[in-house]
Amino acid sequence: MAKVTRRDVLKASGTGAIAATGGLAGILATGQAPAYAQTPTVHWLRWNDFVPAADEHLRKKAIPEAEKALGIKVTLETINANDLQARTTAAIQSQSGADLITAFNSNAHLYSAALADPSALCESIGSAQGGFYDMMNGNCHDGKRWIAVPWCVVPGLIAWRKSWFKEAGVTTFPQTFDEYRAVGKKLKAAGRPIGQTLGHTFGDAPGFAYPLLWSFGGKEVSDDGKTVVINSKETIESVKFMTAFWNEAHDDGGLAWDDSSNNRAFLSGTVSATLNGASIYIETLRKPAQYKSEDGKPMKEDIAHAPLPRGPGGASAFHGSQSTMVMGYSKNQKASMDFLKWMHTPANYEGWFTVLKGFASGPTKVWEESKMWNEDPVMLPFKSAASVGRTPGYAGRPNQKAAEALTKYIIVDMYAKAVQGMPAEAAVGWAEAELKKIYTA
Repeated sequence: MAKVTRRDVLKASGTGAIAATGGLAGILATGQAPAYAQTPTVHWLRWNDFVPAADEHLRKKAIPEAEKALGIKVTLETINANDLQARTTAAIQSQSGADLITAFNSNAHLYSAALADPSALCESIGSAQGGFYDMMNGNCHDGKRWIAVPWCVVPGLIAWRKSWFKEAGVTTFPQTFDEYRAVGKKLKAAGRPIGQTLGHTFGDAPGFAYPLLWSFGGKEVSDDGKTVVINSKETIESVKFMTAFWNEAHDDGGLAWDDSSNNRAFLSGTVSATLNGASIYIETLRKPAQYKSEDGKPMKEDIAHAPLPRGPGGASAFHGSQSTMVMGYSKNQKASMDFLKWMHTPANYEGWFTVLKGFASGPTKVWEESKMWNEDPVMLPFKSAASVGRTPGYAGRPNQKAAEALTKYIIVDMYAKAVQGMPAEAAVGWAEAELKKIYTA
């Protein structure tokens, strides 16, 4: 029998525990100290946001308010975005780690069997907020149930220097890829190339490669998602185009860039345009004295945003997205769900959403109605960008196989191999073989 110490008795006094156990006599009779309820703790693992004020808002305002309202403790941990997948895999293998983990794009499909079911929460959020965007449904729903809670969309648009394009004879952003290539050739000749990553990085690389494929009419698999069909005339034409476009208009260093490299290149005046979230522009708003144009004026006045141009098959977009996975091994699933419910309540989510100034859109359509969009016309192209976002595996629905192809960078590497010298037909043939390893396994 456990010994009752003086510390046990003192700890119990004044807490109501003595009364609850029948008083001091009850404790002495059983020889056991009373049990104490512990505050539930939720460990939330996210990325280091490209807009630092967003993480600051969570740590200093949103989380303390949630803790007070819910009676829980929330530990926020942020890491490099490209490290999240490895951390998630390790946590699932060890059955220990964060209770909530951020997933990018369709990555939640990779772990669906290891995730708690947040369907009731997702249905509640969606029905109250005008419904989720189609791309968020695809990335967070497996066709039977919700596997992750949609958190936000990070639209990818092209940030471009208005004055430099004007010097190249263009005052509005090109509407077609052929027009973009033509002006890009002039810009590179003037020492102002286009900056685009074709590296293994989660955001900007697939955000460019997938829409390029789709805009030429190419696709990974058949519409039912069962047959690999990437080896087509349309895909080969897109690869041939990209090879020429890269050589004529792009900064060659982009092959090794991550999602922050193009930000630095643009802000340093190295490149004239790049596919990105709004973080470049927001950084120039934060530090107008640091980022200036050649004429000494703030660079923020020389930046505009535009969607990717259209190709022979039309216009396409693959916007980044984030969802929150409630881990199946978590012993704090109820507290985690309660916390997410609190965070997604509009009055609470709005503070985080507003701090980002449009870098991240809400996962539901109601956020297009926010007054924030009236504050800065440069940000207006981001307002409804999520409404046209497609998902990996298009025209089929996203699934584990499409997510695996995404995380292995097969489509990105197809273009990267070609711009490094591999014939277009061979690059497409390589991609076909790699996709078949996934889809026929």
